[in-house]
Amino acid sequence: MSDNNNAPQPWKILKSDMVVNEKWYKLRRDEVELPNGHVMDDYYVSVRPNVVLVFPVTEDDHVIFVRQYKHAAGGIFIELPGGVIDEHEDNPLEAARRELLEETGYATEELEPLLEVIDNPTKDTNRIYYYIARNACQVAEQDLDVSEHIEVLKVPLQEVESMVMSGKVNVAGSIALSLLALRRLGV
Repeated sequence: MSDNNNAPQPWKILKSDMVVNEKWYKLRRDEVELPNGHVMDDYYVSVRPNVVLVFPVTEDDHVIFVRQYKHAAGGIFIELPGGVIDEHEDNPLEAARRELLEETGYATEELEPLLEVIDNPTKDTNRIYYYIARNACQVAEQDLDVSEHIEVLKVPLQEVESMVMSGKVNVAGSIALSLLALRRLGV
């Protein structure tokens, strides 16, 4: 057991200003008082929307991944489908259903919440909602934004762990969800 005097305490926000407030990026500068009384006037926080990530398994035991270019990292990555929960959406499950359909053309009625996680609690405000989609099947063509060019990959369920462990899938959220989903599915 820890001593209560050493238990972490929240910081007190003294002042908060949005220094970048663009459509695709928001940056907040906080002035905070730490529990020890020290004041920091330049703590920067990325104000990011919550996101969803889906592990879609088809009726014939394949997992649907997407392969696309990601500009910030300057490379092409294999990931699970997902994306931002839009401002008008208040239900992460419905956002997961929408993102799966838009990015892959796949859908299912069997969408199971798996876990809510925080990727970078030091600097980012958002949460990520993980889902398993069972018995996913293709029902439409992709419906992509102008900035998206996404290749849909159908990977045998039994090969997912080796793709993660070999680094073929190397995006943190997709790694975590893949391993959690495989465990939930008993693979």
